Amino acid sequence: MKDYHINIFYSDEDEGYIADIPDLKYCSAFGKTPEEALEEILKAKKAWLETARKSRKKIPPPRYRPLIYQVA
Repeated sequence: MKDYHINIFYSDEDEGYIADIPDLKYCSAFGKTPEEALEEILKAKKAWLETARKSRKKIPPPRYRPLIYQVA
């Protein structure tokens, strides 16, 4: 089963870690540690998907893959 790719990176501006899911527009989260950011993005993903289902919005399939995984 495919799942959504999660980016986690440090933000100097926010002084913490940002996690986002490129396939889910505006789905992001913050944490003081990478582990906390991951926990928070998993909660955000669940909420995003539940809200989309309730609103009968289209849920995009997992497609994003970092360039390192793309084969030419």
